[in-house]
Amino acid sequence: MVNKLRVTHESGAIVGSNDDLLTEILRRLPFTSVFRFKSVSKHWHSLLSHRSFTLLYDNVPVSPGLFLHDLYIPFDLKNPSPPPFRTRDFYPNRDFGIMQSCNGLLLCCSRRKYYVVNPTTKKFAIIPSVIGGSDARRTIGFEGFMGLAYHRADLHYKVVCLRDVSRYGRLFQIQIYSSNTGKWRISKQSIRASDYPGDSTLFCFVVYWNGAMHWIPGVDLVYFKLDQEKLKMMSLPERDLSSPRDEAPLYFGESGGHLHLVESISRKHRSRLNVYEMLSDYSGWVIKYQVELDELRPLYNNSRGVGNYRLFEVFDVVRGEDEEESAFMVVKIQDKIIRYNFVNKSYEHIFDLPSHLCNQGIGYNNVHRYIPMLSSF
Repeated sequence: MVNKLRVTHESGAIVGSNDDLLTEILRRLPFTSVFRFKSVSKHWHSLLSHRSFTLLYDNVPVSPGLFLHDLYIPFDLKNPSPPPFRTRDFYPNRDFGIMQSCNGLLLCCSRRKYYVVNPTTKKFAIIPSVIGGSDARRTIGFEGFMGLAYHRADLHYKVVCLRDVSRYGRLFQIQIYSSNTGKWRISKQSIRASDYPGDSTLFCFVVYWNGAMHWIPGVDLVYFKLDQEKLKMMSLPERDLSSPRDEAPLYFGESGGHLHLVESISRKHRSRLNVYEMLSDYSGWVIKYQVELDELRPLYNNSRGVGNYRLFEVFDVVRGEDEEESAFMVVKIQDKIIRYNFVNKSYEHIFDLPSHLCNQGIGYNNVHRYIPMLSSF
């Protein structure tokens, strides 16, 4: 027995002294365990905090859940992987709203001030006022739109601001903030609302993908390539005359390096969802998944609530490494939030909405994905 304990102790000492072997073991643990193991020793704290480890750990972004107002909703009830914080305790001022989630970072706003927050490490940075004078922050709060751009392999992030310099929603100046320089600068490009017919207020919702910021203000998709600082445009997916487009997409977002758009299609008294994917060269949209809404019909009968409100909403489309098994969408059906698997067409009830949220349209732009990230910014 003594010899067995001696061998076990020696084996543990070998593992503990071999950083490469230790890294291979620790990178497979949930992030909550990584946080706890930082307190084992100074050596482990240094190893787990080093950028080489955090980059390796963060290489494959996995989303265990989403934020909905003050709520955190896990995707997997069997392995909920709760974030290392309670409701909004990762930020010193709870009076704030999440504007956008981007690859593990959150863009937040509180009292007309903007912040970039890593909810996993509970670290945050204050975004300075945009160019435009002492009242610029107030102007942005009412007449401008912010978007966060961050790639997990980068040390720095950018924030893009569309500032309404006409005060009538007709001309938007583009300003770019870089955490590398800590300063804003004005781009030579600007957006004229007349060039993109539609609702200019939809510029308030932005998706970062493929090195560009993307908006859908109307019948077209507008994107701004950050490296070239060029505005470009392309159409939304084509529809035939029997199913005209008369409303905004049910969902628009990014997951697993893919840009998705979800629309409802009605033909011959049957409805379905088309989940489109944008090709990486922007040559067009392809249908990635299709969902017959009749497959979800039983869920309506088991939900409570009456009234004139949107019964069905798409909150998220999630794709992981093992796409054939893990691709799913998160939908709201009356008072329930459902996880629907695209491949095997199964669904799981994951959350009951409180009454004050189930009787209203929430909108996917009010839902923000949580992705654990250890890297500093």
